[in-house]
Amino acid sequence: MSQEEKDLELPAELEVKDEETTSSSPLPTPATASVSKPRPKISAAAIIPVWIVLSSAVIIYNNYLYNTLNFRYPVFLVTWHLTFAAIGTRVLQRTTRLLDGAKDVHMSKDTFMRSILPIGLLFSGSLILSNTAYLYLSVAYIQMLKAFTPVAILLISWTFRIQDPSKKLAVIVLMISSGVALASHGELRFDLVGFLTQAAAVAFEASRLVMIQILLHGLKMDPLVSLHYYAPVCALINLAVLPFTEGLEPFYEVARIGPAVLISNALVAFLLNVAAVFLVGAGSGLVLTLAGVFKDILLITGSVIIFGAEITPLQVFGYSIALGGLVLFKTSGGK
Repeated sequence: MSQEEKDLELPAELEVKDEETTSSSPLPTPATASVSKPRPKISAAAIIPVWIVLSSAVIIYNNYLYNTLNFRYPVFLVTWHLTFAAIGTRVLQRTTRLLDGAKDVHMSKDTFMRSILPIGLLFSGSLILSNTAYLYLSVAYIQMLKAFTPVAILLISWTFRIQDPSKKLAVIVLMISSGVALASHGELRFDLVGFLTQAAAVAFEASRLVMIQILLHGLKMDPLVSLHYYAPVCALINLAVLPFTEGLEPFYEVARIGPAVLISNALVAFLLNVAAVFLVGAGSGLVLTLAGVFKDILLITGSVIIFGAEITPLQVFGYSIALGGLVLFKTSGGK
């Protein structure tokens, strides 16, 4: 899941994440569901560092699996994360009050077929593609490309007349697009397959967030409740895709890397969603946006230090412009 971002309205990275899923997405995204119930309060100073560490750890751990341990099976890994999350949310539902919000969600067959299933398909595509991108691109460059997600959301919204364009939004689109373009131009190890894969992941994620806004309007789900419904659906979808993409190879490789690695990897991703529940009510939108930006900067720095990724001054300049546009987008509520 990687499931890394989201949002608050939930931060898009926070709503069912595994970053990275996937999720992996920036804080806070206007196109997501709201919180259904007040949660136990934890101060922003306490929970934001925990969320930053867990969010970064999911991405770094996944990258370590793919490129250091050479376990290059993103479809299998995402399926495992979602299976773990489906079991984990049901255990929490029976042993804690963290999923009390699920009682407020009326999940009819019609709602499931018209809303949960199509959004789940997009979510699966987003998670698989975003994880596959790590086989080709550096963590640092992928984070830079993810900054384009708000632009994709706006373009989809404008195309289908869900939202009207404005001069302010046009400036934001120009800032983010120019920044990402400069970052891409400065990438020393540019890979076209990786770039197109991550671009497709961004398109899937943006479409998912727009569909949440349309199909689940008024249906309030926090990150764990959302994960409770989506994890089993996406796990089954991915399981159906697995034989045609990676076959039985990843199952043979599990013995090589050991079950402890896979369990700890899925546990970190799941804990990110638990932290997201408390993050939702921890601070203002501006505080959470700045926390997300700070996390991305730390992640890029960590990618350079831990994995030896190379970034150029042009990329730093371009990404700074994109982050400026991202902050404007988040603080304006996407309007």
